[in-house]
Amino acid sequence: MRWVKDGLIYHVSELSDWAWSHAHKPSLLFVEEDRLRIYFGVRDRDNRTRTMFIDVDPACPQNVLYVHDRPVLDLGPLGTFDDSGANVSSVLRHEGLVYLYYTGWNPSRTVPTRNSIGLAVSEDNGLTFRRMFDGPVMDRTIHEPYYTSTPFVLCDSGRWRMWYASGTQWRRIEGKLEICYHIKYAESADGVTWERPNLSCIAPRDDDEATARASVMRENEGYCMWYSYRRIEGFRENRECSYRIGYAESNDALTWERMDDRVGIDVSESGWDSEMIAYPAVYRHRGTLHMIYNGNGFGAAGFGSAHLDSQA
Repeated sequence: MRWVKDGLIYHVSELSDWAWSHAHKPSLLFVEEDRLRIYFGVRDRDNRTRTMFIDVDPACPQNVLYVHDRPVLDLGPLGTFDDSGANVSSVLRHEGLVYLYYTGWNPSRTVPTRNSIGLAVSEDNGLTFRRMFDGPVMDRTIHEPYYTSTPFVLCDSGRWRMWYASGTQWRRIEGKLEICYHIKYAESADGVTWERPNLSCIAPRDDDEATARASVMRENEGYCMWYSYRRIEGFRENRECSYRIGYAESNDALTWERMDDRVGIDVSESGWDSEMIAYPAVYRHRGTLHMIYNGNGFGAAGFGSAHLDSQA
């Protein structure tokens, strides 16, 4: 594979009090054949996250057709799992509804955040959403005691599949607490109640690597996954340790072979994605594969796109 970068699509800079910075974790929905909606999380002045969207031309995502002027998913009620953040991570259509899975978070006294996975639904083609529940659909368990976040959900021949980041420990590094996590798998009959077999899909290569936020496509008889990986130490300030995009393939959606050397995309020499590339979301439009992804600063520099070179 070889991806050709198209450039920056959108970034947030003091757009409003509730959309002050960042454009986290682009998540995709075709609302028309030639209209792609990109949902993403934005931070307010107090670093709390809400979800908004823009519409783009899927053939040329740099052609922004519309920018929504209010959150489609606001903060949850005080005291709930998402009262300080509701950051979209996966969007899909099913039986007339649009399902939006998101990471909800609030501060903890002992560690920086507590993260869980929530669900909201839309009955108007993804224009407005309501929470299905005030509580999370996935939280900490006896087998996963630390952290759940960044789900990607695929409805696959009646079976709902989820790949999500599961925390394994909090580690203190140079006085700062950092979460360790990797991609695991869950399954559901209805998209609400999830069975979690404690199955790791993209396990870290070593104790100093984290993997997160998958984007999965059904291809021929198997599955393709793009995801983010980084080092645990130094990833915030060292370009060599920061997020990169990885690639894996599977025959059954459960057991994956990492093929990061075949991913065909890396950081640029300069510009908005020169320090890190992260949180890929891949789609196909008229025979061409496209990728929307975050650049520097975990979304502070916004998101851009690339397309797969058909000649490579």
